[in-house]
Amino acid sequence: MNYSAVIYILGWIMDIEAVGMILPCIVALCYGEREGLGFLYVLIGCAIVGTIIILRKPKDMRFYLREGFVTTALSWIILSVLGALPFVLNEDIPNFNNALFETISGFTTTGATILSNPEGLSHASLFWRSFTHWIGGMGVLVFLLAILPMAGGSHMNLMKAESPGPSVGKLVPKVKDTAFDLYAIYFVMTMAEVVLLAFGGMNFFESLTISFGTAGTGGLSIWNDSIMSCTPYQQWVIGIFMVLFGVNFSFYFLIITGKIKQAFKYEEVRVYFVIIAVSVIVICINIYDRFSTIGETIRHAFFQVGSIITTTGYGTADFDAWPALSKTILVMLMFIGACAGSTGGGIKVSRIIVMAKTVKKEIISFLFPKSVKKIKIEDKVIGHETLRSINVYIMTYIFIFALSLLLISYENKDMTSNFTAIAATFNNIGPGLSRVGPTQNFTCYSTFSKYVFMFDMLAGRLELFPILLLFSPSVWKHKRKVV
Repeated sequence: MNYSAVIYILGWIMDIEAVGMILPCIVALCYGEREGLGFLYVLIGCAIVGTIIILRKPKDMRFYLREGFVTTALSWIILSVLGALPFVLNEDIPNFNNALFETISGFTTTGATILSNPEGLSHASLFWRSFTHWIGGMGVLVFLLAILPMAGGSHMNLMKAESPGPSVGKLVPKVKDTAFDLYAIYFVMTMAEVVLLAFGGMNFFESLTISFGTAGTGGLSIWNDSIMSCTPYQQWVIGIFMVLFGVNFSFYFLIITGKIKQAFKYEEVRVYFVIIAVSVIVICINIYDRFSTIGETIRHAFFQVGSIITTTGYGTADFDAWPALSKTILVMLMFIGACAGSTGGGIKVSRIIVMAKTVKKEIISFLFPKSVKKIKIEDKVIGHETLRSINVYIMTYIFIFALSLLLISYENKDMTSNFTAIAATFNNIGPGLSRVGPTQNFTCYSTFSKYVFMFDMLAGRLELFPILLLFSPSVWKHKRKVV
């Protein structure tokens, strides 16, 4: 383990968080709020400690996959702990456990909340709460890769550890340039939504914070009713951008660079839109009598499908009151999730496609034992290593899900609440059903259960293994090996 390099990166993480906290301080200044002092105190502390750490750069900055996973996990934990302190210091969320839950939910773009009245928070805290979505959506380490020179394949090992999906690739020859391009696309799309929402009547603060939640597919709203009080135009803008942020960002890069035919060969993107279309049609038929017009029915069905499959979690209606068929579809979408390489959570559409093709291949092999059929996506053969990693991921996913469900079941709450609470936090969605439905929150659970949820949020956002590796003693041995 290259401890000096890991600590050096963590120092940079603290400095980046300090820079990020300048924004809520400015917001507090604009609104004349004393709550900005909490952010200022933590900002100063992060800046001092982080700067002291990075003043001495290690001679060896090589990162293997083990260092990449450990650094990623520790970075997100440190971000969350430090990010929670201002809430406690300014007494917007005086209980540290609740503040940590809210902050982890923000950074992991989950959107689960313990607040029954977010409108009671200061503007500074509301801004920070939404801004954590934007930071966590693309990933703070991806941003760091765009500005920090590193040796050899270290960039790729860090990106692999943080990027969502079964694989990560370079858009351009240099990983540093790839990270920059990803953030450029992310920023431009976010600003486009801000402009469109402002055009639709939202003030700058509202359009910015809601866009942060949409871009990061987070879902922590600045209003008690999520997005229900927004106008139909605003809901359509938010809904469309949610779906767009659930697309693999490589798709946008290919379009921007003029490789349109190559972009539309992405099987995952095509399947993603087909799943959305079919789900919207079925739910519209199922809830046609719940709303006064067809247009209203389509809007609510599209918004909720887009919100759940992209794991954003915003809501325009109480879907917990919808018929069983509609709720079942939404729960299934919780597990499917968005595309790999997007800001969304869940298992990811690409893994679902590979698993479906694997089942088909096995059925054919039973019927024709001598046949040789390879699994392909975009005309590329899926290697054995990729298949193995997906199988291991799914088994680990099932094990953690089942264990988490078992751990919180001691509170003796109903099965629907427990099951969807785990699904909502593990898949980084936010709302579930029943006691954690779109009009409820997670306050009803004990501190122990909240820590289970926090672990699930971090594990889900980081694709399980970076967090799990922290518990492996062999990872912490000084002798460096490739994981």
